[in-house]
Amino acid sequence: MNVSALACLAAAAAYGFAVSANGDGTVAVPVPDTLASGYCRALHDALPQQVGGLSRHDLKPASDLTAGWGDPAIVLRCGVARPAVDDDPDADGVDVNGVGWSVEHGPGGSLRLTTTLRQVYVEVTLPKKYAADVGPLTDLAAPVKRTIPDL
Repeated sequence: MNVSALACLAAAAAYGFAVSANGDGTVAVPVPDTLASGYCRALHDALPQQVGGLSRHDLKPASDLTAGWGDPAIVLRCGVARPAVDDDPDADGVDVNGVGWSVEHGPGGSLRLTTTLRQVYVEVTLPKKYAADVGPLTDLAAPVKRTIPDL
């Protein structure tokens, strides 16, 4: 990862986005098509047990399309819709170990990052507590690259 990507994440951390997981660990499960679901199941099986030093745990409802680490949870959702931010030529984005991510921020200090230029969109929400750290994206890059093909 380059220094400009780190600077972008640090700057975006001053803002935030609503965390995908509710306080009780529930998340909205995406509803992708059959092909995307297959890629997402492969990603789910390849995800690490630790992200950013935080242990993996099940979210509610249990699904091959979601995963969580830590408390408050870093939340991954696979098979989400293409984010509107991808239409904005001035939108923030980072590349971490060969995986491109669009960056959305809003009130609360959390970040929502969504893969770009992949067959399936993978969304990761970083709560404010972890939003300035690229470790989670570094840990997720290899499994995303292995299981979700480029466009």
